[in-house]
Amino acid sequence: MSDPAKTSSDSKPSTFSRKVGATVARKLKARRNPSPGVWYGLGMMGLIGWSIALPTLLGVALGAWLDSQKLGERSWTLALLVAGLTIGCLNAWLWVAKEAKALNDEEESDNE
Repeated sequence: MSDPAKTSSDSKPSTFSRKVGATVARKLKARRNPSPGVWYGLGMMGLIGWSIALPTLLGVALGAWLDSQKLGERSWTLALLVAGLTIGCLNAWLWVAKEAKALNDEEESDNE
C-alpha cells in the first residue's frame, strides 16, 4: 500500500499549503494594521462632499456679487456655479485616484 502522506511530500509546497500560508499572512497583517472603520468611511464621504460643495458655493457667491454689480447681460451666477462644480468634481476625482493608487501600491508591496 502507498501512504498518501509520503507521496505528496515533494520539495515544493502544495497549492493548499500556499493558500493556507497566504491566508495566515493576511490575517496576521490585519491584526497588526486594523482596517479603518465605518466612521473613517463616513468621514471620507464627507470630505469628498465638501471638496465639491465648497468650490461650487464660492462660484455662486462670486457670481451673485458680479451680477449685483450689473456687469453685462450674462448670468455670472450660473457660469461660475458650473465652473465651481467642475473644479470641485475634478478635485474630488484626483483625490480619490491618488488614494486608490496608494492603496494599490500598498497591496502590491504586500504581495511581493
